Amino acid sequence: MKKLNNILKGINIDKSIGNMNISINDIHFDSRNVNKNSLFVAMQGIGTDGHKYINKSILNGAVIIVCENLPNEIDKNICYIKVKDSSEALCIIASNFYDNPSKKIKLIGITGTNGKTTIATLLYKLFKRLAYKVGLISTVTNYVNDIEKKAYHTTPDAIYLNYLLNDMVENKCEYCFMEVSSHGIALNRIFGVEFNGAVFTNISHEHLDFHKTYKEYIYTKKQFFDNLSENSFALTNIDDKNGSVMLQNTKALKRSYAVKTDADYRLSILENDFSGMLLTINNTDMYTQFVGEFNAYNILAIYSTAMLLNQDKIKVLSIISELSSVKGRFDTIKIGNIIGIVDYAHTPDALENVLNTINKAKGKKQKLITVVGAGGNRDSKKRPIMAKISAISSDKVILTSDNPRFENPEDIIDEMVKGIDSFNKKNVIKITNRKEAIKTACILANSGDIV
Repeated sequence: MKKLNNILKGINIDKSIGNMNISINDIHFDSRNVNKNSLFVAMQGIGTDGHKYINKSILNGAVIIVCENLPNEIDKNICYIKVKDSSEALCIIASNFYDNPSKKIKLIGITGTNGKTTIATLLYKLFKRLAYKVGLISTVTNYVNDIEKKAYHTTPDAIYLNYLLNDMVENKCEYCFMEVSSHGIALNRIFGVEFNGAVFTNISHEHLDFHKTYKEYIYTKKQFFDNLSENSFALTNIDDKNGSVMLQNTKALKRSYAVKTDADYRLSILENDFSGMLLTINNTDMYTQFVGEFNAYNILAIYSTAMLLNQDKIKVLSIISELSSVKGRFDTIKIGNIIGIVDYAHTPDALENVLNTINKAKGKKQKLITVVGAGGNRDSKKRPIMAKISAISSDKVILTSDNPRFENPEDIIDEMVKGIDSFNKKNVIKITNRKEAIKTACILANSGDIV
């Protein structure tokens, strides 16, 4: 149990009602998870208002309510804490409850539209190979050393985030590499968490259903860097036009990486085909199994981060050369005599990068057949753009379903078709069933073609 006074440290309390000299077992912002002697934080959510569930949380056993608006009826057996911002309060409470774990581990956050999962995961693998105990927090999964923990969001809520970090501290992890999404920043999930470093990959069209404007999306990413301490580092892809924006107001040590312009960490691609790339990084040659310019940026970000964490250059390059791709990120598989490539690309920029990479690496006689879809209940503006990119860059395109959620998959596909001009429509097929779409692509492919 934790004493209330201890877990409220650092919170600006507008008003309190009831006995504060008590202890709690756990903290929750979902009334359904509340138990006996719980603290419940009522928050204004995207789809609902936690203040509506204060009474339910009390019935389930909550003894402390943290809220922005006090209820009309006050229970004399309950302690109420009124604050200005419940989401910020939750972050501080969660951090205090788990004894501020982010202060006890070297936490590196990776943010940007594309590359977050690959960079975070490969940094985790790299530092494990360097004989460190390491944690990973990512879209796909979380790891505490070798123990896998379920991932619910790209950036976990404040309670689960601090739980994971505390678990890493207790298991003597020295480093943690974490994806930091724009949702996580905007929803205050990382408020009060101390980072030793931040990496910016790029910004392109994404999440405009949530952020509304491109400018707001950029500003949200920038907030992450603005809040870094002077004891941390800020590493940015200076080839991206917004790379320098991230560094404008940060107190952190500023460093840059680039393939096309001058930077602290530079990379050149000497050779590039489906077997891998030969690269030069800061005047040292290395080979990698990864393919394509976008992966060159990922590798450079990994190398640069390792250098800023004072690792040995030769050891780092040697291990990076042995690392293989992250599942679902430019996975290359053989399907008989056909080359299959699976990639998670879900933004126009990411899709264009993948298709450009394939076209640069394939031979003149090889054809590219692209199977692509767009998710439901997400930014619909990118659907016709992604279809247009696919049609321009491929010999044949099959538009199909991709997690339609609560939308009609045929409607999503019809929106994608709007981006394809009359000249390219002759090379486009619509097959709603995803398995059938992939099967058809493989039937259409000849020996040596790429699906």
